[in-house]
Amino acid sequence: MTTLFNLDRSLGEQLSFSSADYSLLTDLYQLTMGACYAGEGVEQKQASFELFTRKLPEGFGYLIAMGLEQALEYLEQFSFSSGQIEALQETGIFASAPPQFWSLLESGGFTGDVWAVPEGTTVFALEPLLRIEAPLWQAQLVETYLLNTLNYQTLIATRAARSRNVAGENTTLLEFGTRRAFSPQASLWAARAALAGGFDATSNVLAALQLGEKPSGTMAHALVMALCALEGSEEQAFTAFHQYFPGAPLLIDTYDTIAAAGKLANMVKAGEINLTGVRLDSGDLVTLSQQVREILPDVSIFASGDIDEWEIARLKENKAEIDGYGMGTRLVTGNPVNGVYKLVEIDGIPVMKQSSGKASYPGKKQIFREFAEDKFKSDTLGLVTESYPEKQPLLKLFMKDGKRLESPCTLKTIKQQTAASVASLPADILNLNSTTSSVEISTSLQQLTKQTKNS
Repeated sequence: MTTLFNLDRSLGEQLSFSSADYSLLTDLYQLTMGACYAGEGVEQKQASFELFTRKLPEGFGYLIAMGLEQALEYLEQFSFSSGQIEALQETGIFASAPPQFWSLLESGGFTGDVWAVPEGTTVFALEPLLRIEAPLWQAQLVETYLLNTLNYQTLIATRAARSRNVAGENTTLLEFGTRRAFSPQASLWAARAALAGGFDATSNVLAALQLGEKPSGTMAHALVMALCALEGSEEQAFTAFHQYFPGAPLLIDTYDTIAAAGKLANMVKAGEINLTGVRLDSGDLVTLSQQVREILPDVSIFASGDIDEWEIARLKENKAEIDGYGMGTRLVTGNPVNGVYKLVEIDGIPVMKQSSGKASYPGKKQIFREFAEDKFKSDTLGLVTESYPEKQPLLKLFMKDGKRLESPCTLKTIKQQTAASVASLPADILNLNSTTSSVEISTSLQQLTKQTKNS
């Protein structure tokens, strides 16, 4: 099979992709279902799918919706080229597919509507982050990519917001997760979501520059070891690095952390170096940070090394002297946001999944949020036909007939929205091990669910 390697942009063995490849970045069953719809003559029936999570990751009291910008970009670019269609045909999988399936793929892109909660908004289990209203074949084919971007970025943004809430607004938080993210693409999304969730900067150079931000970082142990071996001492390694990057934080735990801090204190006293910060990456961070603070009282202390929101809370509780954190592995991995994408209405008929433990609510829904003195009070999950004058509907129309209705929000705006959303939440939801449920199901939705089950 050679056609697979001769598309508009060669896939080859690099396994990379561009926006031209979006349509094929999907699970096979989306395409086989699309072919079946075409064969049955239902492919153009109007369908509504909603993306939500049945439950939050363990200990999470809320989620921060993120990834909508990339979802909208994907839908704008969604189309199949002649080369991609030929590649699918050559697999042999679609040998019995109806001819009209290929006509669908040739016909063009996404023509539906997108309702979603704005990025940076707090959401809870069962609440749709996004709803697609489109011809059935289109709404089905876009599932995989939408889940990929919203699930992952929502996880990272939520972890970032939780970390910011624990650390406090004056603590520096840096995203260091590129080397641990699940792919190069994921590293870019993780950097964006972390910044939008409340972090100050990312070490990912490409992500930072694409987002109009300045990358931030320190140094690695390799530099200290290399220059120390070649030029004679740890002090000379520090001096050399500061010659080219004056004021940059220095990593001081390559050999003996306390001895390194003492050497730097002598260099500062002698006027040989202008030291603004040091980083600790190993050892007992509580004790080490306290000792380093005594030696370098006017220098910012950063910590890294498997840091997450629970570790920040532990360090603060034990009076660690830390001014900032670099967070990587535990930020960009960990318990996933297990979002799902379920059909809720087809051709005006409400539908629902009734599997044990995985039932879904039927009908197109809206989230109605109530505030009391600018503080979150409660959410009601209801039908789009309902009205609650005292409550704010969260899902907004972002795309109509395949066209965006407004320009993308800036990263700064999304970051502000995240901060405001989190600040409005009560303590029991913000708790790092929250078990609070904050969603009420409206009477109308409960009635529709009962009717749909019995129909």
